[in-house]
Amino acid sequence: MLNNNYPQITQIPQINEKDPRTHAIIGAAIEVHKNMGFGFLEAVYQEALSIEFELRKVPFQKEVELPIHYKERKLSTYYKADFLCYECIVVELKALNQLSGKEESQIINYLKATGLETGLLLNFGAKSLESKRFVFANKNLRNL
Repeated sequence: MLNNNYPQITQIPQINEKDPRTHAIIGAAIEVHKNMGFGFLEAVYQEALSIEFELRKVPFQKEVELPIHYKERKLSTYYKADFLCYECIVVELKALNQLSGKEESQIINYLKATGLETGLLLNFGAKSLESKRFVFANKNLRNL
C-alpha cells in the first residue's frame, strides 16, 4: 500500500539544463575529476573542490551542520553535509567504485529532514564523475 506521507522518487536520466547553479557545481566537480582522476579519498576531493569553487566564485560552506526538526522542534541530532552551495543546495561527495541506494538515501534524508529543495550527489571514485541531482518540492522528490 502506498503511503502518501512520503515522497515518491522518480529517476530521470538527464539533468535539467534550466538550473545554472547545479551546473556550476557539477562543472567544478568535473574539473576536479579531470585533473585528479579517481582513486583518492573523499577528503582529498573535498579540499580540491573547495579550491575550484573559490576559483569559479561558487558560494559555498564546507561541512555544514544541517538541523533536523520533528513536529517543529529542533533535534539535538543533525546531519553534516560536505557542502552547502548557494545557501540552498546540499552537495554530498563520495569516492566509491559505484553508488548504491544507500548514498542516494543519504541525500534524500538530508532534503526531507531539512526542507531544503535541491541536493547533488557527486561520486569521484569511478573513472568518470557520477552526478545525481535530487529535487524536493511540494513534498515530491525526484532524482533528476
